[in-house]
Amino acid sequence: MEYIANLLQYFSSDLLDKTAGILIAVVLGVLAVLMLAGQYLKRQPAAKFDAAIVGKFNQRLQFWFMICALLAVSLFLGTIPTVILFGFLSFWALREFITMTPTRRGDHRTLFWVFVGFTPVQYILVAMNHYALFTVVIPVYASLFIPARIAFTGDRERFLERTAKIQFGLLICVYSLSHAAALLNLDLMTWNPVQSKQVPWGGKPAGLLLFLMIIVQVSDALHYVWDRLFGKHLIAAEVNETKTWEGLIGAALSSALLGSLLWLLPNTTPFTWYGAALMALIISVMASSGSMTMSAIKRDRGVKDYGSLVQGHVGILDRIDSICFAAPIFFHLTRYFLTANPIVP
Repeated sequence: MEYIANLLQYFSSDLLDKTAGILIAVVLGVLAVLMLAGQYLKRQPAAKFDAAIVGKFNQRLQFWFMICALLAVSLFLGTIPTVILFGFLSFWALREFITMTPTRRGDHRTLFWVFVGFTPVQYILVAMNHYALFTVVIPVYASLFIPARIAFTGDRERFLERTAKIQFGLLICVYSLSHAAALLNLDLMTWNPVQSKQVPWGGKPAGLLLFLMIIVQVSDALHYVWDRLFGKHLIAAEVNETKTWEGLIGAALSSALLGSLLWLLPNTTPFTWYGAALMALIISVMASSGSMTMSAIKRDRGVKDYGSLVQGHVGILDRIDSICFAAPIFFHLTRYFLTANPIVP
């Protein structure tokens, strides 16, 4: 692990430090061990384990190992490759979202501008660290452009429904997810208890992105575990028949504990220990909210999964819906409290 961490630091000093390198190595190592365990469970008699649960477990692990490996490579290469990676994820997730429901002929030119115009522009602005523009291009300009462009086609059938679908897909799949990549641009402060004031943070931005990704995925897993062990009160049975209030609260509190433990790694985040715990709790709640929201959309459309990049696997949006909801909240809270601001996180 130490050798891998030093190697990572050598390749990219702008985004990674030794701590972030160790964290990446540990995450990949844990995923690899879990994948081996999943393959072992897969070979066991069906009477011992639920084959469907084991299958879903293995699929989730394979997807996240692939994503983490790609994220590790992109972080080594720098900010631009990492932004491109998230841009690709946004493009594919938006494609899955749009193809979930039929579109009319009048929507095709609007969708052209959404995919080849607003989506790449959003990530170009993130790569340029143009905060004043990337935070308003989609919620303001795209939100006005989409209904106007559809109206110009003269197709008024289900106009409001079609407009809302495209707007919401662009907002969640592109705008929200782009905030994860935007974390790499933050120039942050941290609280110094000795001086009793905020001072420049000495860590690298990759740690902040890894903190978000780890908390989201662990929170999703813990939500499932808490549901299975203690779940009694369903949040909304018509939306999701497995998620419970006990699971949500248990996952949030467990994530808060994990966040405070990650704080022990030097310069992983600029938060205090209680700030890291609070941020992890907020991330967990938003991750659960994202999962519930996207489940509601799938139930409304009568589909089980959003799409499939690999045959036999669920779509990308099914895997990253939690990140889409957690990323913008985490980004803006971090930026508000820790950019030369006297408020303690």
